[in-house]
Amino acid sequence: MGRTDFGPDATLAMLTRRAAALAQVRAFFHERGVLEVDPPALVNAPVSDVNIHTAEVRLAGEDSRRYALHTSPEYAMKRLLAAGLGDIYYLGHAFRGAERGRLHNPEFTLVEWYRRGMTLEGLMQEVAALVGQLCGRTFDVEYLAYRSAFAREAGFDPLDAPRATLDSAAAALGLAAREVTASSRDELLELVMGAQVGPRLGAGKLTFVHSYPATQAALARVDAADPRVARRFELYADGIELANGFDELADAAEQRARFEADLRERARRGLPQGRVDERLLAALAAGLPACAGVAVGFDRVLMIACGAAHIDAVLPFALERA
Repeated sequence: MGRTDFGPDATLAMLTRRAAALAQVRAFFHERGVLEVDPPALVNAPVSDVNIHTAEVRLAGEDSRRYALHTSPEYAMKRLLAAGLGDIYYLGHAFRGAERGRLHNPEFTLVEWYRRGMTLEGLMQEVAALVGQLCGRTFDVEYLAYRSAFAREAGFDPLDAPRATLDSAAAALGLAAREVTASSRDELLELVMGAQVGPRLGAGKLTFVHSYPATQAALARVDAADPRVARRFELYADGIELANGFDELADAAEQRARFEADLRERARRGLPQGRVDERLLAALAAGLPACAGVAVGFDRVLMIACGAAHIDAVLPFALERA
């Protein structure tokens, strides 16, 4: 029988599998003594990252104040860590604008967690364990530096290649000449990563790409052993990005400088401006414990686990039918 107009996008069997996977996540962290937290989805300060688009909210009765739906609970969770909570995790919804397609729904489910005193390498192993458990199999795991991933899949070194090499790579992927000229070096690298390098990673395995350029550090520490790179990783399986993890930056002054740089770049690109999250910066100044954190796309992991070709197949109701 076909789907009714009111019925879910996913099959009932898939929704049952989804419920079991949600329970598995909670059991995974319970066994490890990690506390579940429930930070607000409606927040005062949006993220500044130029690659993330926030969903804006106006509340009835408030003429001018604008709020945002969180794109990740990261800021709130770091405030909880600085206030004294130990290892914590979040399992719930997040929201991002300008994202709809085979791998994207504007409302999606995140698993995000922070481990005090854990190395980035240890966190990658824990991510692999969770993904393996949700998929019901043991994966071969590959660890690949960002530079090595580009050398293997795009044929150039992203840190040392001249600008002309990046321009040629972007043009070959279909970016118009005027867009190439107007793009920053990081914009071009992100294009090549998203369109050429990433889709070739994680074939039948889990591939962790680590040591991203320091200019793409976001909220991660810069590597003291090589200041050109950041202590950041992403996880790929079957060409799909599943996770983004950091050795978390705890320096309030450095984080403020990055936020301000983001806002300048947003202005350059004509993107909406937001407020800097002063409470997060106050938490960092008060003392964020040494920790590593990661966000995992639950829906995408479920796609890998079930062999689904489109995110809608694992959602109760996708955007158009929500």
